[in-house]
Amino acid sequence: MSNETSTAYKAVNIPVSQRIRERVVASNTRFHANDNIAAFIEDGELPELQAEVAAKMQEVLQSLVIDTDSDHNTQDTARRVAKMFINEVFRGRYVSMPSVTEFPNASHLNELMIIGPITVRSACSHHLCPIIGKVWIGVMPNEHSNLIGLSKYARIADWIMSRPQIQEEAVVQLADALQEKMQPDGLAVVMEADHFCMHWRGVKDSDSKMINSVMHGSFLKDPNLRREFLSLIKR
Repeated sequence: MSNETSTAYKAVNIPVSQRIRERVVASNTRFHANDNIAAFIEDGELPELQAEVAAKMQEVLQSLVIDTDSDHNTQDTARRVAKMFINEVFRGRYVSMPSVTEFPNASHLNELMIIGPITVRSACSHHLCPIIGKVWIGVMPNEHSNLIGLSKYARIADWIMSRPQIQEEAVVQLADALQEKMQPDGLAVVMEADHFCMHWRGVKDSDSKMINSVMHGSFLKDPNLRREFLSLIKR
């Protein structure tokens, strides 16, 4: 969409969420809760989106019969929640993948590498309750693999996890992103997390955790390699 068209939209007061949605729909791109839509957001639109979310959140507070006019604790809650959603807990939807410096496998490394535990934070797309846990990543590089700095694993994990989603899909997305970036012979991701939709509501079971994994390449084909990886992360 041209800048002129975008400006025309603003001139007739079409909400920024609708403008973004129309671009996504026109491109026939999926925009589920755990999808990244950064490519469809133009410069200056994130602050607009935050303001729109704040206005809607204020309506939610009113529908919950909370007197935000006289209650000093909630007078600025709508703005704070909108800022948190757009800039923090759901940030992975609205910004591009962080810059990742890649370098060649000059030493022809071909031994198991394990990164973790990386602390990750996400939100359940069913109730928007926190998911907090740890991720371990196993990499079996080859001489043609791209290697990345250790901090970049955490940055990519945070980018993937900062979206409303379910843990099973989050782990698949993280594994796919790393596989595409590095092209190793094998890649493994294990995640263990607490789900506050179980701790805080429903059965209110504070001890339950969820553990799941995704295995690619040699981790999938070689049971000894898989066993070695799983035994090492248990330590």
